[in-house]
Amino acid sequence: MRKRDMYINRNKSSYKGFYNHNGKGKRKGMFVAVTAMVLIVVLALSTFYFTKGRFLIQEEARKTRQENSQNHNNANFNGNNTLSTEEKNDQSANSQNNVSKIASKEGQTENNLQSKTTNSRNTQDGNSQGGNSQDGNTQDKNTQDGNTQNGVLPYDNNNNQNNIPSSTGADGNTTDMQEVFQNGTARTRLPRKVKGIYVTGPRAGKESYMKDLIELVDTTELNAMVIDIKNDNGEITYKMDLPQVKDMGADVNYISNIEQLIADLKAKDIYLIARIVAFKDPILAKNRPDLSLKKKDGSIFYDKSGLSWVNPYKKEVWEYLVSVAKEAALLGFDEIQFDYIRFSTDSGMKEVNFGKEAKGKSKMETITEFTKYACENLKPLGVYVSADVYGTIIDSKVDAKIVGQDYKEMAKYLDYICPMIYPSHYQDGSYGIKHPDLNPYDLILSALDKSQTELKESDNTNQAIVRSWLQDFTATWLDNHKSYGPKEIRDQIKAVYDAGYDEWILWNGNNNYTKEGLEKE
Repeated sequence: MRKRDMYINRNKSSYKGFYNHNGKGKRKGMFVAVTAMVLIVVLALSTFYFTKGRFLIQEEARKTRQENSQNHNNANFNGNNTLSTEEKNDQSANSQNNVSKIASKEGQTENNLQSKTTNSRNTQDGNSQGGNSQDGNTQDKNTQDGNTQNGVLPYDNNNNQNNIPSSTGADGNTTDMQEVFQNGTARTRLPRKVKGIYVTGPRAGKESYMKDLIELVDTTELNAMVIDIKNDNGEITYKMDLPQVKDMGADVNYISNIEQLIADLKAKDIYLIARIVAFKDPILAKNRPDLSLKKKDGSIFYDKSGLSWVNPYKKEVWEYLVSVAKEAALLGFDEIQFDYIRFSTDSGMKEVNFGKEAKGKSKMETITEFTKYACENLKPLGVYVSADVYGTIIDSKVDAKIVGQDYKEMAKYLDYICPMIYPSHYQDGSYGIKHPDLNPYDLILSALDKSQTELKESDNTNQAIVRSWLQDFTATWLDNHKSYGPKEIRDQIKAVYDAGYDEWILWNGNNNYTKEGLEKE
């Protein structure tokens, strides 16, 4: 959105009549002329100093905002991605089996879903976004020697969330809504009981597609969109003015005018969530091999899809992710949502050496620390922070340890925690359900009942609101699956409400949503 130009409309100024002598002599004419010139000079000087004063005030306000952003201490945050199979029993052997199944099927949960169905977690739009393999060398633009990048706080083990000024919860957009958020979030935006959909970068950048999606929101109960800003391939979906992004060639111009897009969606009162994929980043890993996951022999780790990941233990990775997120926040997004905020579940991970940074620190501790760090940097900007997490981690400690996600600990820092509880991603027999994909209501209700139980056991007073990802695609890769249509969508939404929760987001990789499953506005 182009800023409105500041100028003085001189067409409104008028000095007619000053030179109307009416035949009363040259002396009077000279007097009038001199008077007019004096008035013009006075008017010009007044205008100059008034305009200068306004610019000085604006510049001072801008500097103050920057200083507040850079100097603010700790808050909290987190995010994660993809869903997996989930056992009702949390016994070590069974849970390990679950995650092993995820690892062996990462072609199906993180990759196969892309090739076998257009509706999976990782399918990008139907337009192949291919993982841009950038050949150019890049300069190291990450924060070094304690200097900050783009207003990002360097990581500090001594940071304490108690340094954050407390703030009261904000009223929601409905009269019965009183949501309480983590201390430190600047209250410049109202929370929303989100009923949302996911939108890829290519779709968001095409006017014809967005017209249809906006109409869907206008005519149904939907009120929010989760839009890719940093996708699964490490691509930034618009021309972001961030040096490291430019140096790596990571910015792909899927969305040619991001400011106008945001303005158009805001005009429709659509709540905007920026999706930022965290540790699955082939572009950063290629350009900065020192930040990538490496095997014990020193070679780069690639998952079964042939993609490299970055190392969650590396603080420079944290700084890069938060820098990208801050750009999205400053654009006007209401919320930052981190996806793939986890470790890879690929079977080859047993060969990975995480480096000296991992000594004495578990995966779960690292992901929780990143969550906290991100919140400290983002919440002062006035955005809410959320994270996508595996559904299995809700009640499986083994699964949680493998991916590094601690449900209760992450919920301490986030404004929203978003478990991906797609029925198709649960193992047969989970929660006593023979084939979860065939029973979406029972699966969703069982998983969210577990969520209620787990979070009630936490002593945290500022706990994240649970907002579930629901399945709006057909899992054709499963032997025991069903076609998901209006009834299946409605059954899942009903289960969310019956479990005592209010919010949900639909996932369809191609952004083809089942309108008949949504209530009319």
